[in-house]
Amino acid sequence: MSATALPGLCQTPGRRDAFFWLGEINKASAVINTDEGLLDRAAAPRIAAGLQAVLDAGARPGAQRPNLVITFEPLLIEAAGVEATLLHAGRSSQDMLATVRSAMLRDELLRMAAQLNRVTATLVRQAEQHGTTVVPNYTNGVAAQPNSYGHYLLGHVAGFERDAERLRQAMARLDLSPMGTTVLNGTSWPLNRERMARYLGFPGTVDNAYDAAQILAAEMPVEIGAVVSGVALHVGAFIEDVMQQYAQPRPWILLREGDGNTYVSSAMPQKRNPGLLINTRADASRVIALGFGRLIQAHNIPPGMSDAKGIGDNTEVIVAATRMLASFDRVLNALVINPERALEELNLDWTASQEVADVLMRQYRLPFRVGHHFASEMVSHARAHDIAPSDFPYAEAQRIYAETLRHEMGVEGGVLPMSEAEFRATLDPVSIVRNRATAGGPQPAEMTRMIAASQGALAAQDGWIRDRQGRIDSALATLDADFRRLLNTAN
Repeated sequence: MSATALPGLCQTPGRRDAFFWLGEINKASAVINTDEGLLDRAAAPRIAAGLQAVLDAGARPGAQRPNLVITFEPLLIEAAGVEATLLHAGRSSQDMLATVRSAMLRDELLRMAAQLNRVTATLVRQAEQHGTTVVPNYTNGVAAQPNSYGHYLLGHVAGFERDAERLRQAMARLDLSPMGTTVLNGTSWPLNRERMARYLGFPGTVDNAYDAAQILAAEMPVEIGAVVSGVALHVGAFIEDVMQQYAQPRPWILLREGDGNTYVSSAMPQKRNPGLLINTRADASRVIALGFGRLIQAHNIPPGMSDAKGIGDNTEVIVAATRMLASFDRVLNALVINPERALEELNLDWTASQEVADVLMRQYRLPFRVGHHFASEMVSHARAHDIAPSDFPYAEAQRIYAETLRHEMGVEGGVLPMSEAEFRATLDPVSIVRNRATAGGPQPAEMTRMIAASQGALAAQDGWIRDRQGRIDSALATLDADFRRLLNTAN
């Protein structure tokens, strides 16, 4: 599977609100309790018809779509009479709203998962395109070593793949039905919790009735907040790396101008401010603030309190993360790399100096620390005399090497074992990247392997999303068909 085949990643359905899910729960209760003798078969069709009337009314533009059990039920009573409250047998607003929240959070997580996969696919595609583009990488804010830009991107891909893994793990804990647990210890009504779960697209039920609405309901938003905060950390780190280039008069990576990516200063005509980067970074900061807020709201409250359960705040953190990822994908597609300028920056600095020490140790068995000292002294001399790596005199390198061996090892008359040609090749950033031998490095064979692995992970994640979306959609279609059969008995 090629990276270019990945943009057709699956899409998630339109948003299903609390009113929708309260309707689905009531439809499932009507069907299940009728089939299992908990609801009078004579009354069930009239109740179902009243419920359908409420749902039809709610579908009209500008209509009421109540999001609480206590505001939904009066509409049902008005449409079908007080007899409609027979649907409430063995139920509570606690387990109903816990189920509504889980279903809505599940939808938003799948939407976010699809957007995260699109971002990762963009990174993989660009890594494939830039496998041989050599650029500086930085540690502690300072140019450190040359690297393939594609390899750098795959490093970020690895982080987003872990984010996707954490999202799947959170989904496994969220994607369980609380319905039938009532308030905290179940009910004397013999409800079929498993069938209810299947109708609502859940693969199983929350096992402990107390846990369902009291512990898990407050815990899951905190876990989700942590997952999306991790994604935002990765987005922010990438953007800050790019932003460092904007402080330079001649960056090697920039946003393509136009399309709202950049904007001009009102006073300084030379400026092209990276608005898209700034806005996406602000989005990431907001996601982290919202994610940490889930922990603050859940902190130091006893079980049963509603502080941390509000669906608005808890869905907004995922919605905000999805928006952030969409903006970040736009950033990735707007980046322009200047390979010549990147190579020029590498050759202006001494990012290849570690390779000198490595070659002396690997090829000539010189202790690494001695080779490191030799390379460090060479860099100090070059900076003191404004000498670029490509212009460093070979004779000066020989002199420094002899002095280093005398000071470090007590060896007189030490001769630099590298020929001038080898010395020059060792300082070539392109050769350094190409000749890496470590598994997981930027050399072509490893890049091919890692790109293929990432493409496989993308396909697997896409399949995971499709499977869960398909299960939910199929379950709701089955519920709708069974409910319509119940409705038809009223005619």
